[in-house]
Amino acid sequence: MDRRDLLGRAKRYYQKNGMKKTLKRLVTKPEPPKQDIVGFWDFIVNREEIPFSRADYEAGKGGQTVINWIVPEFEKGSGGHTTIFRFVSALERRGIHNRIYVYRPVKLNDESLQELLKNHFQLLDERVESFCGVDKVKYAHATVATSWITAYFVRNFQNTISKFYFIQDFEPYFYAHGSEYSFAENTYSFGFRGITAGDWLRDIARERYGMEAMSFHFSYDRTIYRPKEKPDNRPRVFFYARPVTPRRDWELGVLALNELYRRIPELEVVFAGWNVSTYEIPFPHRNMGVVSMETLADLYTQCDLCLVISSTNLSLVPLEVMGCGRVAVCSGGAQSSWMVSGENAVMVNFEPLQIADAMEYYLKHPEELEKKRQKGMAFAAQTSWEREADKVYEAILEGIREDEDQIR
Repeated sequence: MDRRDLLGRAKRYYQKNGMKKTLKRLVTKPEPPKQDIVGFWDFIVNREEIPFSRADYEAGKGGQTVINWIVPEFEKGSGGHTTIFRFVSALERRGIHNRIYVYRPVKLNDESLQELLKNHFQLLDERVESFCGVDKVKYAHATVATSWITAYFVRNFQNTISKFYFIQDFEPYFYAHGSEYSFAENTYSFGFRGITAGDWLRDIARERYGMEAMSFHFSYDRTIYRPKEKPDNRPRVFFYARPVTPRRDWELGVLALNELYRRIPELEVVFAGWNVSTYEIPFPHRNMGVVSMETLADLYTQCDLCLVISSTNLSLVPLEVMGCGRVAVCSGGAQSSWMVSGENAVMVNFEPLQIADAMEYYLKHPEELEKKRQKGMAFAAQTSWEREADKVYEAILEGIREDEDQIR
């Protein structure tokens, strides 16, 4: 056997016995950790109650009314928390003391929570107490769930006179029709009193789930959202872009805007609400990402139309747009018609070409656009956060009075 044969045998042996084992060790990935379904969702089935304390109740009689607000974890730019904190602050000014508890925090701790509130939620009244976690929740006259996850804690928290559910959207729609949909939907049957953002949610709460519910409407901050002259004549459309929030119809909006650009090549689109740099967008645009309210207001005033579509409850954006003297383009349906209509906004359906048709019409008919603009500003001007806060204040006090009758 010559040298060539020996080398060949050695190579084949190494390939068969050495290299294969070495390669196997190199390419074998470690098994991913198993998902702990029972541990992660334990709060769904946990029925360990925090009991009602007669001593706490007696100590609180005749004193200042106190409300516990149980909120999910949040970060800067959270519109839902901004609305919660707006009402919390309004109640604080009306003589009710409020405590905020962050439920199931992952990223936040006591120090970072205070920093977040100080830097990004300055509208929160400084007298409001805030805590990271719910391990120290104390007796209160009322305890408020603010999302379906927090409702499970409030279900078990009995050391309170009244329980309320501050509902800003129909949260089962955030999920496919499966377990999470059911987990969210079940919370509407916990027997809380509903405080809903708009009449669509109020009607759902009452008619589908038999809840006692009242609704508040939206307004806007007049110190931030103010009319201003458009700086140039270039046709420009704002899009409230939230790819991470399916109910805000990101794909639908991009298709509609692309069609609009095909018809109006000088069009520019302004995206704000999320960083969309990872998407291929085939038309001129500005990617503004998550911005402050002041920057948002300035962006509105640079645009002719502001596209704000939503498959569930509409956001504050349409009213803010009107307050800035611009025209909102909104999707129709019961989830929107409680606030916007063909009188104060451009109404569209959930079809890209129809949305493009509507926007093209108003961009090419400035006199019609101006009529919408004027009606939108007039509508926004007659709204009031203080009036809505009065409604919530009275509903909470009335609920406490009625529920206290069951304790005595």
